[in-house]
Amino acid sequence: MKRSGMSRVDPSAFIKANLPISAVPLIPEILLHTAGPASGLWRLAGRGEADPPPYWAYPWAGGAVLARHLLDRPETVAGRRVLDLGAGSGLVAIAAAKAGAGAVTAVDIDANAIVAIGLNAAVNGVTINVVAADIIEASLPETDLLVVGDLFYDPSLALRVVAFLRRCQAAGIDVLVGDPERAYLPQKEFRRIATHPVADFGAGVGGQAVQAGVFSLSAIAEA
Repeated sequence: MKRSGMSRVDPSAFIKANLPISAVPLIPEILLHTAGPASGLWRLAGRGEADPPPYWAYPWAGGAVLARHLLDRPETVAGRRVLDLGAGSGLVAIAAAKAGAGAVTAVDIDANAIVAIGLNAAVNGVTINVVAADIIEASLPETDLLVVGDLFYDPSLALRVVAFLRRCQAAGIDVLVGDPERAYLPQKEFRRIATHPVADFGAGVGGQAVQAGVFSLSAIAEA
């Protein structure tokens, strides 16, 4: 059953009208449509239990630290195929494209995020291939580098993500994770390679700056 009025909201028109474009805090190279107190985001996001939270409407610390890292170290992505898992606003994907990636794909399960990524990519003048799917249980993606920002906020999701990252690593795909050390980040699985101050909208900090980390997977333990 359709919820009254929800199906009539056009995501692209809503985002353009209600989420103003602004520079990402501490990442002035990138502009995003970002929600504010008066955005009325619930009209687009929905209120049903099955509706995913509108994480795409804000730049979160895990994505922000990866974006900052890639922009500061463009050799990480130069000429490579990059896949942004759980892309949200597209912040990391946009940073990868700006840093010179050969091709960038952004993946998210939220249809509104897919629309937002397209709009944000256009604002920043970059081309991103956008995919609406849950690929964690699927065949491994054809990519050189997998970037994952802020996907360790839920225990069951964290377990699925780590298993997927291990499969990717075993297949020769490089993995980078950005996270402000949220509760379910399995730190024993990762090695910190960089730290950057970025703004965060998670854990009740309301956009304050935090020291977030960029992590690589630890070496696969031998059986």
